Amino acid sequence: MQNGDEKNNGQNKIISTNKAQCRDCYRCLRVCPVKAIKMVNGQAFVDPTRCILCGTCVLECPQKAKVIRNDIGKAIDIIKNSELAAVSIAPSFVAVFKDWQQKRICSALRKLGFKHISETAIGADIVAKLTAHESNANLGKPIICSACPAVVNYIEKYTPELIPNLAQIVSPMIAHAKYLKEKLGKQAKIIFIGPCIAKKSEAERPEYKGLIDAVLTFNELNEWLKIEQINLSECEESSFDDFPKAVARYFPLIGGLIKTASLDTNGLAPDIISVSGFEDIKSAILNLNTEKGAKIEIIEPLFCHQGCINGPAISVDTNLFERRKEVIDFANEQTGKKSLAKVDSENFKADYKHFKIEEKKDITEEEIQKVLALTGKLNPEDELNCGACGYNSCRDKAVAVIKGMAEVEMCIPYMRMLAERRTDKIIETSPNGIVILDDRLNIISMNAAFKKMFLCTEVVIGKKISYLIDPSNFEKLATGESTQIEIVEKYSNYNIVCHEILYTMPEEKQYVGIFINITNLEKSQEELENIRQKTVQQARELLEHQINMAQQMAKLLGENTARGEELVTNLMKISDEDSEKNDDGRKKII
Repeated sequence: MQNGDEKNNGQNKIISTNKAQCRDCYRCLRVCPVKAIKMVNGQAFVDPTRCILCGTCVLECPQKAKVIRNDIGKAIDIIKNSELAAVSIAPSFVAVFKDWQQKRICSALRKLGFKHISETAIGADIVAKLTAHESNANLGKPIICSACPAVVNYIEKYTPELIPNLAQIVSPMIAHAKYLKEKLGKQAKIIFIGPCIAKKSEAERPEYKGLIDAVLTFNELNEWLKIEQINLSECEESSFDDFPKAVARYFPLIGGLIKTASLDTNGLAPDIISVSGFEDIKSAILNLNTEKGAKIEIIEPLFCHQGCINGPAISVDTNLFERRKEVIDFANEQTGKKSLAKVDSENFKADYKHFKIEEKKDITEEEIQKVLALTGKLNPEDELNCGACGYNSCRDKAVAVIKGMAEVEMCIPYMRMLAERRTDKIIETSPNGIVILDDRLNIISMNAAFKKMFLCTEVVIGKKISYLIDPSNFEKLATGESTQIEIVEKYSNYNIVCHEILYTMPEEKQYVGIFINITNLEKSQEELENIRQKTVQQARELLEHQINMAQQMAKLLGENTARGEELVTNLMKISDEDSEKNDDGRKKII
């Protein structure tokens, strides 16, 4: 698939835009929590320096124009070129695959070429233990759990003041990769499969180089199985090569980390909060270090609503709470075991830092007012703040224009107003008469040409159309007999002939009449017909004259021919008589 993105800024973009499918609907911009969408010539591109890879734009794009980078080819190459390829599959896999499929997924992965099949929940157990340890250490500051990479991306880019609050612990994916490298050897290649787009970026962080060799989504896994023609129904039941602690399988749910860490399980502790969805996360973390902020010890945030079971790379038709039940049932029914991993806090320590976004910061009020003026917002009351452009307010959009992220033309109400003005001007200056009637055939609007044709003024507005002309054709529209009528009518009392186009506007419950004055055309046609008839008559008269002349000439010619014959005969007789009178008795030749 060809994806037409603007310059990539040297980054391997994970979310790109298919230009052929992108339409300027601004849907992705409206739903993007950090406004990382850049508009270029009416098309929306993801700015990788601002994007937190939550995947909301991918899920919400109605045209499916947002495309996730496909790493299936990379995974196939890894398996072909390595002796030992291991897979770390996220515990949310049970939300994607049905009960009977869950028992066969390991066999399917082995058919793809994996030598070791393991659950990421092992890494989740490690992270939970370290989080509990950090909480018990009572460092005097609230802890924000760092298991969700989209949340980490948000804090590192947009709220750097909260970086010290992030638990200095790697995510379950990274923890599990470290565990597998320790168990299988450094030569092992590890591919993670899960519901998250942000994991692709997390695996490429420089500090994690060599741990995760590729990241696939569940959608990519299903696509890969189709490519290799592996049908789960034809696979045998088999189990994982490693088993996590059973409680760690709750990790993809809200409160899963807290439950795995055995910190609090009733969900009502005032100082321990489990939260999902961007708005709730934002509300929970932004007042952590303020005097009025709630006294919180731990916040467990999962960016996706209801947790990882609702990740952007999960395409299933089951209800969200059915998926939740699947995870709970799997965790309760499956046998787990105590992790044998050595939990050394230094080995699983993370280092988070501020990713600065390069942009124009010193924006003046004068600059904002200039941009607002371009869309007709000269006064505060002109700022509708409708959000149609994707920004929460007209000022936010103006700032985005100055930063190069938005375009002036994105103001839909303003562009509509301009379009209506242009339409009004076209109607008013049209040489054709235009009249608009309401559902009772009362005149509600008419242009100058119509007034001139039917010799009326604004006084007739509000009156029935029958006041001016025969309403029968409009009545056909009103009764539903027809939705459009095209006809030629002669109005003797106005001395005009019109070609009429009448149609219904059902949404507005109005009727429109367009009257094209063809009176001169009719007169021209009559004159042409008169000329034609006169020409034909004259041609006939000329033909008759020519026939008569020919007849007369023929008669004269006949008479002259007869007289000529008589004269020639007489001359011949005289000649013969002279020849007979020769002196020597011979004929005299004259």
